[in-house]
Amino acid sequence: MHTSSSLYIGMMSGTSLDGIDAVLAELGPDGQTQLRGAVSAPFAPPLRDALLALQTPGENEIHREHLAANALAMAYADLVKQLLADSKRQPSEISAIGAHGQTIRHQAGSNNALAYTHQTLNPALLAELTGIDVIADFRSRDLAAGGHGAPLVPAFHAQQFASDKNIAVLNLGGIANLTLLPQNGDVTGFDCGPGNMLMDTWVAKHQGHAFDQDGAWAAQGAVNNSLLERMLADPFFTKAPPKSTGRDDFHLQWLEKQLGNNTYKTEDVQATLLRLTVTAALQSIQAYAPQTEVLIVCGGGVRNTALLNSLREQAQAMFKHTLEIRSSEANGVDPQLVEALAFAWLAWAHKTKRPANLPAVTGASGPRILGACYPA
Repeated sequence: MHTSSSLYIGMMSGTSLDGIDAVLAELGPDGQTQLRGAVSAPFAPPLRDALLALQTPGENEIHREHLAANALAMAYADLVKQLLADSKRQPSEISAIGAHGQTIRHQAGSNNALAYTHQTLNPALLAELTGIDVIADFRSRDLAAGGHGAPLVPAFHAQQFASDKNIAVLNLGGIANLTLLPQNGDVTGFDCGPGNMLMDTWVAKHQGHAFDQDGAWAAQGAVNNSLLERMLADPFFTKAPPKSTGRDDFHLQWLEKQLGNNTYKTEDVQATLLRLTVTAALQSIQAYAPQTEVLIVCGGGVRNTALLNSLREQAQAMFKHTLEIRSSEANGVDPQLVEALAFAWLAWAHKTKRPANLPAVTGASGPRILGACYPA
């Protein structure tokens, strides 16, 4: 174990199931995080299919899940080796790998007997294959303390992006989550609704693509306001934080229920889903941080040009003052890599025995040290 090292690897494979990001990060004594290298790889189609199938109940789940957990650990290990080779580093130079795994169930709630969250991964195998300590299972300790176990990134956002302005950070992954960083330092954050997930599901069903490149298909459609209002009537959107969500709540069946027997042009549905992501995020800022001056956007959704354009247009219509919207790139952090960096930071927090949950965000009864360590 090489705790003297300030080098950590962070690994993320998100709700959108588009692939794995791995980053090499250098952590300062105060937790300031500098990117020192990054690699990304799409999932091999059989692994993606296996992980997607595990999102819903099915036959022989335990066996299938363990095979997927092993395959995911192997895919993570391959990426770690590539990252080390690219960075000309040895495993002995890395303090730990922070590995999120793949969420396949998330059932948060105040009743401890019913609450659980499950991220599939074989962290012991990952430690064995890489020769590096692995910190995994970051959510369950917060859940045990009565929290939602999500979102976990706001503590990292606060470390990385807080300034003397009223800032909000919008992470557009499969799910969209917000971190509110007011000048007074009272950090809050919560999942505000679907990010790319429903749009990805709809474009896969009707066009056979994994995602809507640049939002081009959505841009061809027109927002259907009555459909939008029906979607926004889902109780999740008006629920007060702390709150978290995932594929358990927003999925194809949910969307088909919203559509009912109406016939819509498929591109109009896509345009409406895009607006749903934007509206849910901006309404949340309006409700909980109306004084926000700067909105920093990160996550894979930043690459969706139509989404960013809609975000700017709607912000202009909804806010009296100018809300500056910019990619995390402007803060020196690649939007695609923010979450992987967050898991490098979470591994550092575990190793340095610092609580990394924010009770104001997750609803936990107090600060907790997150994660479990699998020594190399």
